[in-house]
Amino acid sequence: MIAALLLLAGALGLALHHGGNHALLWGLGAALGYTLYRGAFSFAGGFRQALAEGRGAGLRAQMLMLAILVIIMLPAIHAGTLAGVPVRGIVFPAGVAVIIGAFIFGIGMQLGGGCASGTLYTAGGGNTRMLLTLMFFIIGATIAAYDSERWADLPALSAISLPELIGLWPALFGSLAIFLCVALVSRVIEQRRHGRVEPIFAAPSAESPRRWSWAMAAIILAVLNILTLWAAGRPWVITASFPLWGSRIVAEFGWDEPAFWAFWEDPTRTEAFLRPLLAERSSVMNFGLMLGAFFAAAIAARFKPAWRLPWRHGCASVIGGLLLGYGAVMASGCNISAYVAGIASGSLHGWLWILPGLAGNWVGLQLRPLLRLDR
Repeated sequence: MIAALLLLAGALGLALHHGGNHALLWGLGAALGYTLYRGAFSFAGGFRQALAEGRGAGLRAQMLMLAILVIIMLPAIHAGTLAGVPVRGIVFPAGVAVIIGAFIFGIGMQLGGGCASGTLYTAGGGNTRMLLTLMFFIIGATIAAYDSERWADLPALSAISLPELIGLWPALFGSLAIFLCVALVSRVIEQRRHGRVEPIFAAPSAESPRRWSWAMAAIILAVLNILTLWAAGRPWVITASFPLWGSRIVAEFGWDEPAFWAFWEDPTRTEAFLRPLLAERSSVMNFGLMLGAFFAAAIAARFKPAWRLPWRHGCASVIGGLLLGYGAVMASGCNISAYVAGIASGSLHGWLWILPGLAGNWVGLQLRPLLRLDR
């Protein structure tokens, strides 16, 4: 009841003060959080299972989601409109900063316990370790914003849209071919290592904490991504709000003047920094996402925060959170903002993100036993 009332109050408040579109984005954020929790859909978990165990169900679910997004979003973004609404993609320069940032972020995923979406929904669902990760995620993102002059001018190509470079249909069918190859290779590896392949369309077993199949969660997440593109005019992003939250706190306590940081002097970010927090769409969706996960956990009677945390796990959350935050800002996005939204937008930087991101995940996996994260 508390979760439902908070969701309803937030929607009504946003509708009254910022308009119906913000209330819709709040609802979409809540639906995303609910779906992520009910499907236990974790990018970090999917990468960990693929790299460490050779199990590819989570990775294949990602490929299914990306395939749906590319089929719908790539033509819409290329045309500049979706169901009569102007839309644009997430297209950023592809360069050294993306490579380094994605690598750092990948390490943080395995130490911190999740990616950006995973951190938000597990924290909203009552995971106290992930609350700590989220706190230092925001701190790391704020440090990256403060430090942007060190990395902003690293060598990079201009922002490249693949549909504009090679044509819409080659970009679309080329993307689908890559998704299919990844899915088939993961099946072969899983069959050889385990003698069977976990189906992504089958309902989970009774012992599994997941309530929905991998495929069901992937399909719903894809639909919600498409609705977000229509409602927000651009794909779903998460980490854009993290340096904003941290910088606002810095300014509120008088520790510095973030408005004069080079990061916020960028014309594309100045408006977001100056307007009210709840007028910023990413923040609205992130708050809604956490409450949606809280609602899902409450319905399942799983909202039971455990306040005792092993000190090594606490250290992992601090280190992982800082790496997640710094890496996400440096790479112009996280697994959602760069990997998913970038690829669905046809941006070269989205494709560039994934390889160093996976390499960082592998390094993070080697570090996990040092902090007793596999116990």
